[in-house]
Amino acid sequence: MAEKKEGAKGEKTEKKAAKGGEKPGKGQAKPGKGGEKAAKGKGKGKKSEFGYELAAEGMAEQKKGPARLRVRFQKELLPALMKELGVDNPMQVPRLTKVVVNMGMGEALTNPKMLDGAMAQMAAITGQKPVITRARKAISNFKLRAGQQIGAMVTLRNDRAWEFLDRLVNVALPRVRDFKGVSPKAFDGRGNYTLGVREQIIFPEINYDEIEKIKGLNISIVTTAENDEHGRAMLRAIGMPFRS
Repeated sequence: MAEKKEGAKGEKTEKKAAKGGEKPGKGQAKPGKGGEKAAKGKGKGKKSEFGYELAAEGMAEQKKGPARLRVRFQKELLPALMKELGVDNPMQVPRLTKVVVNMGMGEALTNPKMLDGAMAQMAAITGQKPVITRARKAISNFKLRAGQQIGAMVTLRNDRAWEFLDRLVNVALPRVRDFKGVSPKAFDGRGNYTLGVREQIIFPEINYDEIEKIKGLNISIVTTAENDEHGRAMLRAIGMPFRS
Protein backbone atom coordinates (compact mmCIF):
# COMPACT_ATOMS: atom_id res chain seq x y z
CA MET A 1 0.00 0.00 0.00
CA ALA A 2 2.87 2.37 0.84
CA GLU A 3 4.46 1.67 -2.54
CA LYS A 4 1.17 2.51 -4.35
CA LYS A 5 0.85 5.84 -2.48
CA GLU A 6 4.46 6.76 -3.32
CA GLY A 7 3.83 5.91 -6.99
CA ALA A 8 0.66 8.09 -7.10
CA LYS A 9 2.53 10.99 -5.45
CA GLY A 10 5.33 10.63 -8.03
CA GLU A 11 2.85 10.83 -10.91
CA LYS A 12 1.22 13.97 -9.39
CA THR A 13 4.59 15.70 -8.94
CA GLU A 14 5.53 14.89 -12.56
CA LYS A 15 2.24 16.39 -13.84
CA LYS A 16 2.75 19.56 -11.76
CA ALA A 17 6.30 19.85 -13.02
CA ALA A 18 5.07 19.53 -16.61
CA LYS A 19 2.42 22.22 -16.05
CA GLY A 20 4.91 24.45 -14.31
CA GLY A 21 7.27 24.12 -17.25
CA GLU A 22 4.56 25.25 -19.63
CA LYS A 23 3.70 28.38 -17.61
CA PRO A 24 5.96 31.34 -18.43
CA GLY A 25 7.53 33.55 -15.81
CA LYS A 26 6.27 36.99 -14.80
CA GLY A 27 8.65 38.83 -17.06
CA GLN A 28 7.93 36.63 -20.09
CA ALA A 29 5.00 36.96 -22.54
CA LYS A 30 2.59 34.12 -23.13
CA PRO A 31 3.57 32.22 -26.27
CA GLY A 32 0.10 31.93 -27.84
CA LYS A 33 -1.40 35.37 -27.21
CA GLY A 34 1.92 37.14 -27.39
CA GLY A 35 2.61 35.63 -30.80
CA GLU A 36 -0.77 36.73 -32.08
CA LYS A 37 -0.25 40.26 -30.74
CA ALA A 38 3.18 40.42 -32.29
CA ALA A 39 1.73 39.36 -35.63
CA LYS A 40 -0.95 42.05 -35.34
CA GLY A 41 1.70 44.61 -34.51
CA LYS A 42 3.63 43.66 -37.64
CA GLY A 43 0.48 44.05 -39.72
CA LYS A 44 -0.09 47.56 -38.33
CA GLY A 45 3.48 48.46 -39.13
CA LYS A 46 2.97 47.45 -42.75
CA LYS A 47 -0.18 49.52 -42.99
CA SER A 48 1.52 52.59 -41.56
CA GLU A 49 4.47 52.18 -43.91
CA PHE A 50 2.10 51.80 -46.86
CA GLY A 51 0.18 54.89 -45.81
CA TYR A 52 3.43 56.81 -45.51
CA GLU A 53 4.43 55.76 -49.01
CA LEU A 54 1.09 57.02 -50.37
CA ALA A 55 1.53 60.31 -48.54
CA ALA A 56 5.04 60.62 -49.94
CA GLU A 57 3.74 60.02 -53.46
CA GLY A 58 1.12 62.72 -52.97
CA MET A 59 3.75 65.16 -51.73
CA ALA A 60 5.90 64.35 -54.75
CA GLU A 61 2.98 65.20 -57.04
CA GLN A 62 2.40 68.46 -55.21
CA LYS A 63 6.09 69.37 -55.38
CA LYS A 64 6.33 69.02 -59.17
CA GLY A 65 7.52 72.01 -61.16
CA PRO A 66 5.36 74.98 -62.18
CA ALA A 67 3.09 74.89 -65.22
CA ARG A 68 4.79 74.89 -68.61
CA LEU A 69 2.81 77.87 -69.92
CA ARG A 70 3.52 79.86 -66.75
CA VAL A 71 7.28 79.37 -67.12
CA ARG A 72 7.11 80.30 -70.80
CA PHE A 73 5.12 83.42 -69.97
CA GLN A 74 7.67 84.58 -67.38
CA LYS A 75 10.73 83.93 -69.56
CA GLU A 76 9.60 84.64 -73.14
CA LEU A 77 6.19 86.28 -73.36
CA LEU A 78 6.60 88.87 -70.60
CA PRO A 79 9.49 90.80 -72.27
CA ALA A 80 7.69 90.66 -75.63
CA LEU A 81 4.47 92.04 -74.08
CA MET A 82 6.41 94.86 -72.43
CA LYS A 83 7.66 95.98 -75.84
CA GLU A 84 4.26 95.54 -77.51
CA LEU A 85 2.35 97.50 -74.85
CA GLY A 86 5.07 100.11 -74.39
CA VAL A 87 5.47 99.43 -70.67
CA ASP A 88 8.69 99.83 -68.66
CA ASN A 89 7.59 98.10 -65.46
CA PRO A 90 7.00 94.29 -65.69
CA MET A 91 4.24 94.57 -63.08
CA GLN A 92 2.15 96.61 -65.53
CA VAL A 93 1.91 93.63 -67.90
CA PRO A 94 -1.46 91.83 -67.48
CA ARG A 95 -1.37 88.42 -65.85
CA LEU A 96 -3.75 85.51 -65.34
CA THR A 97 -5.75 85.72 -62.11
CA LYS A 98 -8.13 82.75 -62.35
CA VAL A 99 -10.18 80.63 -64.71
CA VAL A 100 -13.84 79.89 -63.92
CA VAL A 101 -15.49 76.92 -65.66
CA ASN A 102 -19.27 76.72 -65.41
CA MET A 103 -21.71 74.11 -66.69
CA GLY A 104 -25.44 74.83 -66.51
CA MET A 105 -27.80 71.86 -66.24
CA GLY A 106 -31.42 72.74 -66.91
CA GLU A 107 -32.31 69.03 -67.10
CA ALA A 108 -31.30 68.66 -63.45
CA LEU A 109 -34.72 70.08 -62.48
CA THR A 110 -36.46 66.93 -63.74
CA ASN A 111 -33.55 64.44 -63.65
CA PRO A 112 -31.17 65.06 -60.72
CA LYS A 113 -28.90 62.18 -61.81
CA MET A 114 -27.74 64.24 -64.79
CA LEU A 115 -25.94 66.52 -62.35
CA ASP A 116 -23.80 63.63 -61.05
CA GLY A 117 -22.47 62.94 -64.54
CA ALA A 118 -21.80 66.64 -65.11
CA MET A 119 -19.80 66.90 -61.90
CA ALA A 120 -17.73 63.83 -62.78
CA GLN A 121 -16.96 65.25 -66.22
CA MET A 122 -16.06 68.64 -64.77
CA ALA A 123 -13.67 67.00 -62.31
CA ALA A 124 -12.02 65.06 -65.15
CA ILE A 125 -11.64 68.17 -67.31
CA THR A 126 -10.31 70.55 -64.66
CA GLY A 127 -8.62 68.18 -62.19
CA GLN A 128 -10.50 69.77 -59.29
CA LYS A 129 -13.72 68.93 -57.47
CA PRO A 130 -16.59 71.12 -58.74
CA VAL A 131 -19.08 73.05 -56.62
CA ILE A 132 -22.84 72.75 -57.13
CA THR A 133 -24.51 75.99 -58.18
CA ARG A 134 -28.02 76.77 -56.96
CA ALA A 135 -30.75 79.09 -58.17
CA ARG A 136 -30.86 82.45 -56.41
CA LYS A 137 -34.44 83.31 -57.37
CA ALA A 138 -37.64 81.40 -58.05
CA ILE A 139 -38.98 81.63 -61.62
CA SER A 140 -42.44 80.14 -62.05
CA ASN A 141 -42.29 80.07 -65.86
CA PHE A 142 -39.30 77.71 -65.74
CA LYS A 143 -40.65 75.78 -62.74
CA LEU A 144 -37.56 76.89 -60.84
CA ARG A 145 -37.41 77.27 -57.07
CA ALA A 146 -34.88 79.21 -55.05
CA GLY A 147 -32.00 77.04 -53.85
CA GLN A 148 -32.54 74.30 -56.43
CA GLN A 149 -29.45 72.66 -57.97
CA ILE A 150 -28.96 73.83 -61.55
CA GLY A 151 -25.29 73.28 -62.42
CA ALA A 152 -21.64 72.90 -61.44
CA MET A 153 -18.73 75.33 -61.29
CA VAL A 154 -14.96 75.17 -60.78
CA THR A 155 -12.58 78.05 -59.99
CA LEU A 156 -8.96 77.39 -60.96
CA ARG A 157 -6.03 79.47 -59.70
CA ASN A 158 -2.23 79.52 -59.97
CA ASP A 159 -0.68 76.50 -61.73
CA ARG A 160 -4.00 74.70 -62.25
CA ALA A 161 -5.35 77.71 -64.14
CA TRP A 162 -2.24 77.89 -66.33
CA GLU A 163 -2.34 74.14 -67.03
CA PHE A 164 -6.02 74.26 -67.96
CA LEU A 165 -5.45 77.24 -70.26
CA ASP A 166 -2.53 75.42 -71.89
CA ARG A 167 -4.67 72.34 -72.59
CA LEU A 168 -7.57 74.49 -73.80
CA VAL A 169 -5.49 76.43 -76.33
CA ASN A 170 -3.22 73.66 -77.61
CA VAL A 171 -5.39 70.53 -77.35
CA ALA A 172 -9.11 71.17 -76.87
CA LEU A 173 -9.92 74.08 -79.21
CA PRO A 174 -8.13 72.56 -82.26
CA ARG A 175 -10.44 69.53 -81.90
CA VAL A 176 -13.57 71.63 -82.48
CA ARG A 177 -15.33 70.70 -85.70
CA ASP A 178 -14.85 73.32 -88.46
CA PHE A 179 -12.93 75.54 -86.07
CA LYS A 180 -12.20 79.02 -87.43
CA GLY A 181 -11.07 80.73 -84.24
CA VAL A 182 -12.76 82.34 -81.24
CA SER A 183 -14.45 85.73 -81.21
CA PRO A 184 -12.12 88.65 -80.34
CA LYS A 185 -15.08 90.72 -79.06
CA ALA A 186 -16.12 88.62 -76.04
CA PHE A 187 -14.45 90.91 -73.50
CA ASP A 188 -16.24 92.66 -70.65
CA GLY A 189 -14.46 96.02 -70.90
CA ARG A 190 -11.99 95.23 -68.08
CA GLY A 191 -9.72 92.76 -69.84
CA ASN A 192 -11.64 89.59 -68.87
CA TYR A 193 -12.64 87.12 -71.58
CA THR A 194 -15.52 84.62 -71.66
CA LEU A 195 -15.57 81.68 -74.05
CA GLY A 196 -18.45 79.33 -74.78
CA VAL A 197 -17.83 75.67 -75.66
CA ARG A 198 -20.75 73.79 -77.18
CA GLU A 199 -19.43 70.24 -76.62
CA GLN A 200 -17.48 68.90 -73.68
CA ILE A 201 -16.11 66.06 -75.81
CA ILE A 202 -13.39 68.32 -77.22
CA PHE A 203 -11.42 67.63 -74.05
CA PRO A 204 -9.42 64.37 -74.29
CA GLU A 205 -10.16 63.53 -70.62
CA ILE A 206 -13.82 62.77 -71.47
CA ASN A 207 -14.72 59.13 -72.12
CA TYR A 208 -17.22 58.83 -74.96
CA ASP A 209 -18.82 55.68 -73.53
CA GLU A 210 -19.84 57.44 -70.30
CA ILE A 211 -21.54 60.43 -71.95
CA GLU A 212 -25.31 60.58 -71.58
CA LYS A 213 -25.79 63.88 -73.38
CA ILE A 214 -23.68 66.54 -75.06
CA LYS A 215 -23.28 69.52 -72.74
CA GLY A 216 -21.78 72.98 -73.11
CA LEU A 217 -19.32 74.91 -70.97
CA ASN A 218 -18.70 78.56 -70.17
CA ILE A 219 -15.05 79.43 -69.55
CA SER A 220 -14.23 82.84 -68.05
CA ILE A 221 -10.60 83.96 -68.07
CA VAL A 222 -9.97 86.68 -65.47
CA THR A 223 -6.85 88.81 -65.90
CA THR A 224 -5.27 91.87 -64.29
CA ALA A 225 -5.53 93.90 -67.52
CA GLU A 226 -6.85 97.45 -67.28
CA ASN A 227 -8.67 97.36 -70.62
CA ASP A 228 -9.67 94.96 -73.38
CA GLU A 229 -6.69 95.78 -75.59
CA HIS A 230 -4.19 94.67 -72.95
CA GLY A 231 -6.21 91.55 -72.17
CA ARG A 232 -6.47 90.68 -75.86
CA ALA A 233 -2.71 91.16 -76.31
CA MET A 234 -1.99 88.84 -73.38
CA LEU A 235 -4.30 86.07 -74.57
CA ARG A 236 -2.98 86.36 -78.13
CA ALA A 237 0.58 85.97 -76.83
CA ILE A 238 -0.43 82.88 -74.86
CA GLY A 239 -1.83 81.35 -78.05
CA MET A 240 -5.57 82.03 -77.97
CA PRO A 241 -6.71 81.58 -81.61
CA PHE A 242 -8.74 84.74 -82.24
CA ARG A 243 -10.61 85.13 -85.50
CA SER A 244 -9.12 87.72 -87.80
